[in-house]
Amino acid sequence: MHELEVTLSELVHNIIPNAEAIRISKTGADVVSAAVRVARAYTGRNKVLCCGYHGWHDWYIAVTSRNAGIPMQVQELSATFDYNNIQSVKDALDADTACVVLEPFVFEAPKNNFLKELKELCDANGTLLVFDEMWTGFRIAVGGAQEYFDVTPHLACYSKAFANGMPISLLTGRRDIMQLFEQDVFFFTTFGGETLSLAAAVATIHEMIDKNVPTYLAEKGKLLKDGYNTIAESLGISQLTKCIGYDCRSMVTFDASAGNPLEVKSYVQQEMIKRGVLWSGFHNMCFSHTDEDINYTLEAYKEVLALLKAAIENGGVTALLKGQPVEAVFRKVSNFNMKPVVKA
Repeated sequence: MHELEVTLSELVHNIIPNAEAIRISKTGADVVSAAVRVARAYTGRNKVLCCGYHGWHDWYIAVTSRNAGIPMQVQELSATFDYNNIQSVKDALDADTACVVLEPFVFEAPKNNFLKELKELCDANGTLLVFDEMWTGFRIAVGGAQEYFDVTPHLACYSKAFANGMPISLLTGRRDIMQLFEQDVFFFTTFGGETLSLAAAVATIHEMIDKNVPTYLAEKGKLLKDGYNTIAESLGISQLTKCIGYDCRSMVTFDASAGNPLEVKSYVQQEMIKRGVLWSGFHNMCFSHTDEDINYTLEAYKEVLALLKAAIENGGVTALLKGQPVEAVFRKVSNFNMKPVVKA
């Protein structure tokens, strides 16, 4: 064990509300699966409820359309619920539910104290609440969504941002739960303590704190989000496309009346790439993004959205695509609430 593991753990303990104990790994899927395993061990239960995207491991992919190769016995232990729909959680929660796993938000904001009510519901049922903070951690606030919304989950998972792209991930949680990793639950990867990533994480987190990076991301992201919506409104197509989400991470949406949304997205992507903007429909803000970058992107949007408007008025974008349109990773992407299997 290198001393940087201690340095990083002490730093994380000071900034993430639930980080009474920490485990370090390499990828987001690793630590979310570790959270599920330790939750099952702690509760003595089997079932998992989830909402959002949580990686490639069996317990999660079981609820998607790409679940080939996963035994039915495993598939029957996972189910889903709908974000901002507390009733969908109540309908699925039972005495064998070990944990509820979700992204605190993707683009839609929590409504009616959804996260607080979810925590209370889990506590009352003896179920552990797990925040998958791959996107929200260190982005909406240095302490993540749990700091921003003042909701402390039993376990939380982080990756991506906090080491500036180096491969490292974190599982944080309540001490009595995390202590199970000492003797009862095995979680290990050879490169978990790789020191270059540890050093990058320590340096990056200090940079985020010292320079108040989340505030910068929100300020610059607001310029991009509001700028997009202003352009769409000026062209008279605000009913067809808009930019939604939090300022630090927003998404461009297309109404079905504009045509097949995936084809429309593909056309915009095609034209943005022509103008030097590697575009996938999201604005994932970084501290390195400057006003010049934002202005350049907005100028590209002005040209591309004007082309989009003309294409829609002339019959659609299909004939203008230079290749195959983009596809969804999973066919089940929303409104696929699945209830746990009840054995006779």
